[in-house]
Amino acid sequence: MFDEVLLGYAPVMQFTVNRTQYNMGYYLMDDIYPNIATFVKIISMPQGEKRKLFAQRQESTRKDVEQAFGVLQSRFTIIRSQTHFWDAGKMKNIIYACIILHNMIIENEADTYQNNMDYDSVDNNTSTFEVSLGVHPSIRSTYLQRRAQLHDKQKHRQHQADLIEHIWECFGNENNN
Repeated sequence: MFDEVLLGYAPVMQFTVNRTQYNMGYYLMDDIYPNIATFVKIISMPQGEKRKLFAQRQESTRKDVEQAFGVLQSRFTIIRSQTHFWDAGKMKNIIYACIILHNMIIENEADTYQNNMDYDSVDNNTSTFEVSLGVHPSIRSTYLQRRAQLHDKQKHRQHQADLIEHIWECFGNENNN
């Protein structure tokens, strides 16, 4: 899963959350996964309003991703197939192709959906980040440095704490109404 990150092929993601700079993207995970810097795990029994809001928003986002994947699965049979013996690169390309095809179908059918979107209700408060292609490491120390960053448990805890604060800043007032 992390080969592209460790080898320097993954896009470099730089973003700031709660005044902390991060250089790797992250995945929303269940609590069964290890404490890795790029995993933001759910808080199974959140204590306090901030942590409850974070768990609620994370679960909502995870459901959105699962539903989006469900749409792809319902449209493209190849995604529902068993892939135990498939090459990871091929699977990634298949998923990308299905996403591109899905988006092309949606664009082609856009005229049938006209005036069904309420653009006044769209939240324009979006975050921005810069994406650039990673550089292939030429020496082993770069690989080991990336691996150490990936497995940094302190970064894992800091990232989750920063995201909790960020979610509270953005959406905490909505809960108090």
